[in-house]
Order: sequence, then C-alpha cells, then structure tokens
Amino acid sequence: MGSLLAVPGSSAASTLEERIAPVGMVNTGAPIAAAAPAPAPVADAGPVDGGKTYNTTCVACHGTGVAGAPKVGDAAAWSARIAQGEAVLFDHAINGYNGAAGFMPAKGGNPGLSDEAVKAAVQHMVENSK
Repeated sequence: MGSLLAVPGSSAASTLEERIAPVGMVNTGAPIAAAAPAPAPVADAGPVDGGKTYNTTCVACHGTGVAGAPKVGDAAAWSARIAQGEAVLFDHAINGYNGAAGFMPAKGGNPGLSDEAVKAAVQHMVENSK
C-alpha cells in the first residue's frame, strides 16, 4: 500500500495538487494583485461629532437599556456614573467594564472607533442625561 503523504516535487505531489486545484478561474483581464495596500492615514478632520458616534454605535444599547446600559436621558440611571467623573466613564467606555449593573463592551463593541470618538460620544450622552 502506498504512502498517504506526497513528497514535494514528486509525481504523487503533482497529482495531488491537480486533484485539489480549483475547477476554474475567472479571467477579468486584470493582473492579480498580491495584497491590497495599507489605507492612508486619515487626516485630522477636526472635532469628532459625539452625536454621530452615539447614533451609529452607542444607541443600540444606550437607547434601549440592553445589558444594563443606562438609557440616554435617564438622569437617575446616569447620576451615580456621572459622579465618578469623566476619566472613569472614558476608561469604561474605551476599555470595557463588567459591573453589577451590567456590561459595557470596549468601544461599544466597535473596535474601529477612535478613543476620541468614544470620548465624544460619552460627553454627548452625559450632556443629554443630566
């Protein structure tokens, strides 16, 4: 009985490669790129819009109270959190927090957000929850 392993360069290896090769390829006429280039750094576009970040990410939990998230506008739910200070709120929002009242995923579960965008969203929520 033959070996199940094919030695590179052997006829068994080339037979194996032929058997597992794709059935076909689409020719678009364009050369195949090795890898996409890294995205260019984004220029500073000025201050971050906390309301926009809130509406695109944070509202999913802070608009409905999911996972113990304090709803924006609920002063009673926010008062103890606000009393801890911005530094604590920023830390919990950026790095995540698991507390008795609920769970806050880091950056609201959106790792693509910058720390500045998260801070602006926290400030937006605080201002609308006093």
